Amino acid sequence: MPEFILTISKDKKSYKKAIDTDLFKGKKIGDLVPGNSLGLEGYELKITGGSDTSGFPMRPDLKIVGRRKILIVKGIGLRKNRKGIKRRKTVVGNQISLNTKQINLMVTKEGSKSIDEVFGVKQEEKNELQS
Repeated sequence: MPEFILTISKDKKSYKKAIDTDLFKGKKIGDLVPGNSLGLEGYELKITGGSDTSGFPMRPDLKIVGRRKILIVKGIGLRKNRKGIKRRKTVVGNQISLNTKQINLMVTKEGSKSIDEVFGVKQEEKNELQS
């Protein structure tokens, strides 16, 4: 089974979790995933992006499996420093495969427990960081 690093975001905070599962194989960016199989009872998560084993970003508008060199005008995978720049960059398609290493997820529906309780983040730690 492939190992994925999940980055789960909610309210401008992100939580990291490594998991071995075939749940994501064949899913695409924008698909909804139940959180029950990930240890998040009652949660529903949406796939928002990711990267492969070499760090190339996934693009939602590229409907392939694997890497391609495409001409990018704007969006994911391009840092523009001047107006009108076009670049040929290597990016990954929107479908999750065995080469995908990191998957970005966003919480769309919450469960009964808060996400801080699920990941073991204590309230005292948050108060110390704010002072």
